[in-house]
Amino acid sequence: MSEPLHLPADPGQYGYTFGGREAIASVKPGDTLTLRTLDCFGGKVRSVNDLPSQVCEFPYLNPVTGPLHVEGAEPGDTLAVHVVSLTPASPVGISSTFPHFGALTSTGYTRTLQAPLEERVWLYDIDLAAETVRFQARNSDFTVDLPLAPMLGTVGVAPAAHEVRQTIVPDVHGGNLDTPLLGPGATLYLGVNVPGGLLALGDGHARQGDGEVCGVAVEVAMDVTIRVDVISGVPTGTPRLETDTQLVSLGAARPLEDAFRISQDDLVRHVAELTGLDLLDAYQLVSQTTSARAGNVVDPQYVMSAGIDKKYLPGVAAYSGVHERLRNG
Repeated sequence: MSEPLHLPADPGQYGYTFGGREAIASVKPGDTLTLRTLDCFGGKVRSVNDLPSQVCEFPYLNPVTGPLHVEGAEPGDTLAVHVVSLTPASPVGISSTFPHFGALTSTGYTRTLQAPLEERVWLYDIDLAAETVRFQARNSDFTVDLPLAPMLGTVGVAPAAHEVRQTIVPDVHGGNLDTPLLGPGATLYLGVNVPGGLLALGDGHARQGDGEVCGVAVEVAMDVTIRVDVISGVPTGTPRLETDTQLVSLGAARPLEDAFRISQDDLVRHVAELTGLDLLDAYQLVSQTTSARAGNVVDPQYVMSAGIDKKYLPGVAAYSGVHERLRNG
């Protein structure tokens, strides 16, 4: 087996869009690769005094490492991206509030007369040995250790029709999905829109609650190991995700109820396809078993997931068992 390709997060190796950039490297189906991703602030926030509005430049936020050309991937195929491991590359994670960003403040989409929120930065000590992330209140001596739960906030491919999308936007090409389900051991399925797919990823989180309510998780640079494959001739219309225990469909839209509908509709249709059930039987099964989780409720589009436990689908293997193959190397 060849040595894994290693990509550092050096200038020229990362960007701020899906689409509009040439591949920085080429990989083969089945390859394992390691790469470094920057935090969403590009490493510019280092202390509680580094307010993102002062040290960062819009729209240069949420960098992704890549894109990668996956050999043999063609429009109409599906790209499978298996997360082998995620390790925070810094002992400190960063979160913040913004005046006009987040689920509980006025934004450009939801305008009110109330005063904007204070911009404030929090630093989280990350203890890899103890697998904890320490919350420290800014205005009191309150602290609590939270479980380390690394995930990738942003994974995507180039959109169709030569479109270029900011990395902060989630949609059918993937992007800023911000689902805590996308951690080690998960496989993400993305529809291929251009030759090679042009896969890019970043926005590592040491942990994040459902909804990413304040708009910022515990952001941290991340050392990432992934394994990729191409499922030829099988399209995927909206991102899907598989773990050892669940099949998950993801929907991105505004309002949130439409993101919910997209995810549930895709899961029903996926279950019907895999099991041979007619649509209403699949609808009934999903209705009684589904779990629905918010990915983010803060970005230009919101994300909802719909998941079904595999134990309710005996004998079924999604995408001909590619998750198992990638997980086992």
